[in-house]
Amino acid sequence: MEQALAASTAERRDDRTDQLEKLDARLRWLSSWIVHNANHRRENRDGLKVGGHQASCASMSTIMAVLYATAVRPQDKVAVKPHAGPLLHALHYMLGRQDRAQLEAFRGLGGAQSYPSRTKDRIPVDFSTGSVGLGVAITAFTSLVQDYLFAHGAIAEQDVGRMIALMGDAELDEGNIYECLIEAYKHDIRNCWWIVDYNRQSLDATTADRMFRRFDDIFETCGWRVVTLKHGKKQLSAFAEPGGEALRAWIDECPNAHFAALTYQGGAAWRERLAADFAKDGQALQLVGRRDDDELAALMTNLGGHCAETLAEAFAAAQDETPTFFIAYTIKGFGLPLAGHKDNHAGLMTETQIGALRASMGIAEGEEWEPYAGLGANAATALRDFLEGSPFAATPPEPEAPRVAVPALAVPRESEQSTQIAFGKILFDLAKSSEPLADRIVTTSPDVTVSTNLGPWVNQRGLFRRSELEDVFRAARIPSAQKWGGHAAGQHIELGIAEHNLFLILASLGLAAPHFGTRLFPIGTVYDPFIARGLDALNYGCYQDSRFLLVATPSGITLGPEGGAHQSINTPLIGMGQPGLTSFEPAFADELAAIMEWGFGHLQADDGGSVYLRLSSRKIAQVHRDDSGWREDALKGGYWLRPPSGTDAIVFMGALAPEAMAAWADLAAARERPSVGLLAITSPDILHREWTAAQAARAHGRAATSHIEDLLAPLGTRGRMVTVLDGSPSALSWLGGVLGQRVHALGVDRFGQTGDLPDLYRIHDLDTPAILAAARQLFR
Repeated sequence: MEQALAASTAERRDDRTDQLEKLDARLRWLSSWIVHNANHRRENRDGLKVGGHQASCASMSTIMAVLYATAVRPQDKVAVKPHAGPLLHALHYMLGRQDRAQLEAFRGLGGAQSYPSRTKDRIPVDFSTGSVGLGVAITAFTSLVQDYLFAHGAIAEQDVGRMIALMGDAELDEGNIYECLIEAYKHDIRNCWWIVDYNRQSLDATTADRMFRRFDDIFETCGWRVVTLKHGKKQLSAFAEPGGEALRAWIDECPNAHFAALTYQGGAAWRERLAADFAKDGQALQLVGRRDDDELAALMTNLGGHCAETLAEAFAAAQDETPTFFIAYTIKGFGLPLAGHKDNHAGLMTETQIGALRASMGIAEGEEWEPYAGLGANAATALRDFLEGSPFAATPPEPEAPRVAVPALAVPRESEQSTQIAFGKILFDLAKSSEPLADRIVTTSPDVTVSTNLGPWVNQRGLFRRSELEDVFRAARIPSAQKWGGHAAGQHIELGIAEHNLFLILASLGLAAPHFGTRLFPIGTVYDPFIARGLDALNYGCYQDSRFLLVATPSGITLGPEGGAHQSINTPLIGMGQPGLTSFEPAFADELAAIMEWGFGHLQADDGGSVYLRLSSRKIAQVHRDDSGWREDALKGGYWLRPPSGTDAIVFMGALAPEAMAAWADLAAARERPSVGLLAITSPDILHREWTAAQAARAHGRAATSHIEDLLAPLGTRGRMVTVLDGSPSALSWLGGVLGQRVHALGVDRFGQTGDLPDLYRIHDLDTPAILAAARQLFR
């Protein structure tokens, strides 16, 4: 009975391996054909190379075939190596989830994207990739988000999934990988796999041999299990033959560049090299001699990452929650005539080469797009049943997360306050409330929680920790304003100082709704100038339509004594130029409360996005409002604080409200001209976006106007404006182009320095005398 059971098990294993190898071959073919068709068969109207990465796909086809067919479950999420995008499309094509037209239009308008994209591809994509390294790191942070939701009762234990990154080894050069590793270690992440396609070739070079074992050391030090898959079953079997240990040693010691070159040259080259190196080892020579050139080449290239059985066993053995780093040795371009060539990264097969590959797979001309071409009817049916029977094939569409009601936000009543202080008070009021919104807010900050005024929120809601973290200072009765205990119900995720990690965890938290069916409201705080340090990760989060609230404070030269390194200049332009992100710079607390209330709704809207608040630490006197008529216009980007009765206006934004208001008062008191207007800008981003959209509509014959056109209309076409903000003057100078009015733009156009505000505003021409001087010159 036991022998029969063992034989049955072996038969099933052999059948599974056979199906996996067939799937591997189909994926390799289809990914190659997708790229070939785009470059050689489709009309090329502009003469540019379409591109694609046939060799990079072939390098990972076995890994993806085995992973998706045996290891990926419906609750798991996968970030696919950017250059392996065609493989993902091929997989979904074989499952009937991708249509041929999309593949024929690969890298064309409306077709399959160059790299996996959540927002632009029609197939299910868990994580956008493309900016290498970021798609890897986000899986670790999504594991942390899953732990957060599990601890808060939003995910059942049986629904806890694994976050998987498929990466090229060149991505390991990206610094954000190691910033992420450190943070992941601090938070003791789990249920995460990183699988490296270790083909040892990048765009320009072959990986340095000295990196062998370094990656193992780094990951093991950070608490990861490292599984190295260097040899396939053929090689392991050969190593057991007489002379096999010598062959193993030779393979392990062969320099990467030599191995790649021999792979490209083929069996005869392998034989010549091995014959020379084994000249004094008769057993090793006999091992080589027992194989013809094709068999020898197949043996020498039978690395762990191209052996379906080896990969399946490795994935099956790592089913606990320990984070695992798989190093799968591969050959770039495996199975293609480009295999091993140092120029194969962007290389493309010729018509002759793709024809030879097609013939070797038994695919008839004209059947290149058939997903199971080259297989007999029975074999095709068996492979289709095998793939469709995989757990991954049962993955449902992403869930729709219910909307969360947004309450009216109370305005802090102090007569003098900064927007940074007001932000903290608004959030603290929410923390003390029983509003459902408050329970869904998750805050995070890169070691600036206190200095960005998040401390009161954390005091009320606590740090998130999977295991209890005692507040030692509080237990010792040492007075401190920060009473931070860590526990599973906490709602603040504490980060180290790396800004890339801030934006990656915001992206992860902001995808909780589609990933896990629970809507979160992530709020991340950071010093405004250091947005630039994480800008690639911010762009990455916006590109995949993650929803979060970025609160950047303090900002501008208004930091005063902090000095130039902490003073931001061009961040208003970043806010205006970043798709998927709506930026605001309020001056007053009531503006901020209205914007935050609008923002929580915008994070949930079908056509919404993320929100960026540029706040200040400068306390300023709050304005008295006679009514709420200003509010609607403020949310559209600007409103008249003092309407004009002539052609002139002072336009201001943010912390420079006192200087602008003082200049306006001086001009009004002097009665030098008809009443000058005072225009408060809350979002040049919204104003500019709506204006350009209106222009585009009119260019196509459609009637359209914009809020900024309506605002500036009272000044007439001969209108004149002095604009002022604590940032690049370009953020407001464009206002002159709306109706052809004249503008004198004041702002910061060089690095700041230490000093108090009177001195700094004076040397940058931002103080009241400078505004008056500009006004009197322009308005005369």
